[in-house]
Amino acid sequence: MFKKCMLAVALFTAVSCSTVPITGRRQLSLVSDAEINTLAAQQYQEVLSKSRLSTNATQTALVKRVGQRIQAAVETYFRQQNQQDQLAGYAWEFSLIEDDAQQNAWAMPGGKTAVYTGILPITQDETGLAVVMGHEIAHAVAKHGNERMSQGLVQQMGGQALSAALSTNSAATQQLALQAFGVGTGVTMLKYGRNQESEADRLGLIFMAIAGYDPNGAVAFWQRMAGRENGASPPEFLSTHPSNETRIADIQRLLPEARTFYKPR
Repeated sequence: MFKKCMLAVALFTAVSCSTVPITGRRQLSLVSDAEINTLAAQQYQEVLSKSRLSTNATQTALVKRVGQRIQAAVETYFRQQNQQDQLAGYAWEFSLIEDDAQQNAWAMPGGKTAVYTGILPITQDETGLAVVMGHEIAHAVAKHGNERMSQGLVQQMGGQALSAALSTNSAATQQLALQAFGVGTGVTMLKYGRNQESEADRLGLIFMAIAGYDPNGAVAFWQRMAGRENGASPPEFLSTHPSNETRIADIQRLLPEARTFYKPR
């Protein structure tokens, strides 16, 4: 009986895993891309309906411009790898939410991305914003939202399928989705694991480099974040992240790879 159970677990794990692009790490994936993208689109519109979009035309255009350049970089990378199917169902959107108290940004599965005005003084310029948006979009592209949603379904709902979880407890499932997607407004987020953070840093550096942004700007951005953290509560963007010293050291180690993709515009 024990052997049968172990075999069942092994088979379940084998059919419920996907592979993270670039790093090759295997990850739990209990939710189909179509399901997770649909749920993300619904939650994105729900968040926007309860938020105030920025009326600053210059800043809004900046967010959309950086987002579209990162989007093009992601699509270029996957096309070169003959993996365009990984982006099937993506419907990219880039929004700037007016909230100076939120030093945060996030990207949902399917390319739904939001930046809060509170983080713009830290990003300072277009390259700094590309660091943030590249990192968050990397979380989406690496399917970390699906991975965390899958982990939450196992831990909180006994491994129910998404459709079953939505039908039996829609509110709890939608709250779990917001946690999994890293949306911080009034939500206690599930923490990204160290592997996920390292992957988002690595992929984000590569995507911003392909987009024509100097990846060296990531070090300066994280140094500014470290300065903001000293003597105060960490910004929302740092709430689930490793220490700045560790991150800066890791990014410096990753820069040589990212520079091979960099072509200034």
